[in-house]
Amino acid sequence: MSQGPLDQLRGARIAHLIESDGPGGAERIVVSLATALQAAGAQNVAILPAGGEGWLTRELAGTGVAVEHYHLDRPVSPAFARSLEFTLRRHKVHIAHSHEFTMAVYGFWAAKRAGIAHLITMHGSRYYAERLRRRLALRLAVSWSDHVIAVSRQLAAHLTRDLWLRPSRVGTIPNAVHLDVAQRSSLRAELGLRDGERLVVAIGNLYPVKGHEHLLEAFAILADRFPMLHVAIAGRGEREGALLARATELRLQDRFHLLGLRSDVPNLLGAADVFVLPSLSEGLPLALLEAMMARRPIVATDVGEVSVALAGGTAGVLVKPAEAPALAVAIAHLLTDSSEARRLGDAAGRRAAAEYALSTMVERYASLYVEMLGKVRRRQQRSHLRGQVAVIK
Repeated sequence: MSQGPLDQLRGARIAHLIESDGPGGAERIVVSLATALQAAGAQNVAILPAGGEGWLTRELAGTGVAVEHYHLDRPVSPAFARSLEFTLRRHKVHIAHSHEFTMAVYGFWAAKRAGIAHLITMHGSRYYAERLRRRLALRLAVSWSDHVIAVSRQLAAHLTRDLWLRPSRVGTIPNAVHLDVAQRSSLRAELGLRDGERLVVAIGNLYPVKGHEHLLEAFAILADRFPMLHVAIAGRGEREGALLARATELRLQDRFHLLGLRSDVPNLLGAADVFVLPSLSEGLPLALLEAMMARRPIVATDVGEVSVALAGGTAGVLVKPAEAPALAVAIAHLLTDSSEARRLGDAAGRRAAAEYALSTMVERYASLYVEMLGKVRRRQQRSHLRGQVAVIK
């Protein structure tokens, strides 16, 4: 009986390198991937920044995944690359998996010095393309790495154009989620909602790119037509004060709820009549996938890989970004057509289970790891044979 890729990784030592440790999408993927691999018998170490929020360290506590912290105090630091190399050697790492720009560059440098395989995953937007020197540095890292992966086809296309790469050089592995669906949500009671009141939920940090201002403006358009409608946003960030001030101007402060950073995503989604993703830019957002897994009716802006995830609009309603009236029309449609809302929620659930299950993502990465381990072993064998030939001579 043939072994699957996860079975072939028993005993393999894998390092996960990332430049931040807050509760973002890339960080959550690191947690999911490292813990799944650890449970399958691989040995994992997460290499994280020191002095941050500590979210990743807390999430990995008790999983068996080792944690190392680093200090990087300047943009270009050969000493930091050497310290990463030392960490990789000390843990006897076979594969270094770097996430996002900074660790892609330093990770390839350290992995090359340590003589091990290196994989890059790019998660979000094109921030790496802002400066030519960043693009050149990332191109060099990609050129010397075994694989580069984008979480969406759109980001893969950007990487090939921005870094002057062949399209075949950049692979795509979509993000994925595991969601324990809440049997009974406590959010409506928490917000003091009465019978008959409706709730729109959004999940995302309160940054301008997440488009929450447009959701609030859409709410204002709907407020009179739906006097029992509430909007709740889970997340934290710099726009909190501005959003609350605008809600007060619109006289919606009693029906507009900022929930802060929440870990009970299934509980939040279980209370939602409609889930809204109003982002101005995205790769493949985990919040969207979680809403799909929870079979929620979805309204989302057509950015990044969102249209692909929602099967071109057959598993959720797509609208143009930054257009509050379009958001309002789509939300109203799902609030007033319960059969359509139910149909879209069911379609989203089926698509999420088929395409975005965590086990599928882990298997895809595991297949890459197995391939890279094979290459490393073959290189080592060739080096050993050359050494034997030199001795004979």
